[in-house]
Amino acid sequence: MKHYDFANIPGDGVGQEIAREAVKVMDAAATKFGFKISYENFDWGCDYFLKHGEMNPSNMLETLKGSDAIFLGCIGDASKVPDHVSLGLLLGIRKGFDQYVNLRPIQLYPGVHSPISTATPESVDFIVVRENTEGEYSSMGGFFKKGTPDAFAIQNAIFTHKGCDRVMRYAFELATQRKASGNYPGQVTNCSKANALNYSMVFWDSVYAEVAADYPDIKRDHALVDAICMWFVKNPNFFDVVVASNLFGDIITDLGAMLQGGMGFAAGGNINPERDYPSMFEPIHGSAPKYAGKNVINPVASIETARMMLDHVGEHDAANHLQKAVKSVLAAGQVKTRDMGGSATTSEIGDAITAEFLASK
Repeated sequence: MKHYDFANIPGDGVGQEIAREAVKVMDAAATKFGFKISYENFDWGCDYFLKHGEMNPSNMLETLKGSDAIFLGCIGDASKVPDHVSLGLLLGIRKGFDQYVNLRPIQLYPGVHSPISTATPESVDFIVVRENTEGEYSSMGGFFKKGTPDAFAIQNAIFTHKGCDRVMRYAFELATQRKASGNYPGQVTNCSKANALNYSMVFWDSVYAEVAADYPDIKRDHALVDAICMWFVKNPNFFDVVVASNLFGDIITDLGAMLQGGMGFAAGGNINPERDYPSMFEPIHGSAPKYAGKNVINPVASIETARMMLDHVGEHDAANHLQKAVKSVLAAGQVKTRDMGGSATTSEIGDAITAEFLASK
């Protein structure tokens, strides 16, 4: 029997509730498909900071290194810890484990209403590959002459050839796999802004051209980040795989989440493709502290994140069956949380999906 060791970091706000539902479906998958999961739970986050003066212990990476994968609920509660401080936990894992691919599928399931009228289950089915360890989030810069009329700040964006090349190759390889399935056109859209960022994005575009030349069977496409926001809304069915820098990928995937029905449906993975380190999976919504403990948050994003996690460790059949269960429950429309226009609780949605999953063949 296969045995997986997962790290579970529920985090802040509604993290405990959504992590509970993720564990629920993963345990059901282990039962149904005959493998075993052990969890090591960590209480790191803003409450940990209030007790210890840090978001996590200094040996965090060493502690997590032996895990097969990491589930992270959500991090942040500005009423307790400034956001730029609390984010250090998340970035520390992403960068420390070289999780240079942030993978964000954008898919609208039948039965889910999108606030964007052009979004249908037929038109919204693409994926964003976001560079995850450098670029605009390189944490390089400083404050100068603070407290004076001449005060200023510098924030440096670092783009390396290696960093750009490897994330773009991941995007082209993904497009190649999707094309081979027969369901996708095989296209990589380069999200850029070289007309204004005349060093970093010109460099980014040049690396894209180099990488694209090695994949002649994959279509090239290019869109400025402001234009891609427009095209996501106007013509979402055009997209297959989109590759973007750290900042731009962060921005456009929130718009993508609206295409797929809202933040409650948006899953994500922080991937180390070489598997030198564990990858980390997290729903991309925030911690929503005002809803903590009320059992009202939509857990589909965390359940979809768990599905990505199972797929990553090689439990492809379990992941595929879980996706079918999610689709079935959403299409039936009988159990809906408040953001879907219903009154079901977080645990009721999780229970419905788990029951459908266990009953399916």
